Amino acid sequence: MAAETVGDSVESARREVTRKVMGMKGVVGTAIGLRQGKPCIKVYLEKDDAGLRRRLPRTAGGVPVDIEVTGGMQRL
Repeated sequence: MAAETVGDSVESARREVTRKVMGMKGVVGTAIGLRQGKPCIKVYLEKDDAGLRRRLPRTAGGVPVDIEVTGGMQRL
């Protein structure tokens, strides 16, 4: 049951971050990932932008947020 609770809280944090950031110019996606073997929320950027990085959350629901520059993405 504990694993389900952790998974649910990480998914809830991902949804929260997605709602906050997907309308921001330069953000191309979000996902659940790992940071040092523990769950994190990934926010993918089209290009590195210090101003945008400052506006992104550092954590959501106690889950850390990682930022990766991936370039543009297209939905399949």
